[in-house]
Amino acid sequence: MLITLSVELGARSYPILIGSGLLAQRGVLDPRLRHRDVMVVTNETVAPIYLDPVKTLLAGSPVSTVILPDGEQHKTMATVNLVLDALVNARYGRDCVIVALGGGVVGDIAGFAAAIYQRGVDFIQVPTTLLAQVDSAVGGKTGVNHPGGKNLLGAFHQPICVLADTDTLRSLPDRELAAGLAEVVKYGLIADADFFAWLEDQAEVLLRRDPAALGHVIRRSCELKAEVVGEDEHERGRRALLNLGHTFGHAIELKAGYGEWLHGEAVAAGTCMAAEFSARVGTLDPTAVERIRQLFHRLQLPVSPPPVEPGQFLAAMGMDKKVVAGQIRLVLLDRIGSARITGDYAPHELADYLREQFVR
Repeated sequence: MLITLSVELGARSYPILIGSGLLAQRGVLDPRLRHRDVMVVTNETVAPIYLDPVKTLLAGSPVSTVILPDGEQHKTMATVNLVLDALVNARYGRDCVIVALGGGVVGDIAGFAAAIYQRGVDFIQVPTTLLAQVDSAVGGKTGVNHPGGKNLLGAFHQPICVLADTDTLRSLPDRELAAGLAEVVKYGLIADADFFAWLEDQAEVLLRRDPAALGHVIRRSCELKAEVVGEDEHERGRRALLNLGHTFGHAIELKAGYGEWLHGEAVAAGTCMAAEFSARVGTLDPTAVERIRQLFHRLQLPVSPPPVEPGQFLAAMGMDKKVVAGQIRLVLLDRIGSARITGDYAPHELADYLREQFVR
């Protein structure tokens, strides 16, 4: 069954297509291609599995391919340049379309290249990981990492379509599947307490890759994200709530070394840290913290960060994009299903929490 959702952005609105076997549905993308030049950007892990089906899907349009190295450590400007060089060498014009085939890293790189090539060309997201299908492929955030911080270089550039074939999750390693579920939990925590409770009930079913359960989490996550993005495209308000756990999580990724921890693993531990800090400053009941930790534990995700010197960790958090006038603004929880972004805490409280976190 094909599920069609929409990200409502006026003239730039676009569909999210979710379903089984979409990569085998000839013509599903034809209305958005119109025989334009297409550049498929993928990586060395995904290409052997899904590149040929996608080329068949794109039959009727001239297609070129860029195959990137796999891994978060390659999410750099140097890798973006590989895509840009391919576009230039193929003499692609402003009417071309870039297709991002892969997980979040491929989507971020291809989307950023689309944002800056000839001041912006169309691109389509074809996410093949759970994390990308529920989160990173939707919303138009593109970019790469910098040695000084996660996702510091980038642009908002919306795709013209997201095509999420749930069958691609069959080839996903267990660790990658669990990492995607970290972002799913986030949606329940910030906006839907009933969804969080459903996840508590279905945790083991999800890990067994039950198609109906996975289909439900993809649909509900995309519904929530589409609503938020439609309201606040450029993250000037409510959209920042989608960064629950990410200020801590990005610091984990930076200090552990990009690629050592999967993004979703860092988000899981970072969300636990955000929940603990919420309880510390008095906004969240400690019983809720335990529920959050238990759910991540059942989903086989880390609930604590790796050992890091507290001052270095705090400095890494200081490069977060939500920092305003030197104040680290955090997404904190009031209760399961309700969050807010705030800098309303004493600076020493965060430093004290981190010191205790890393010495225990």
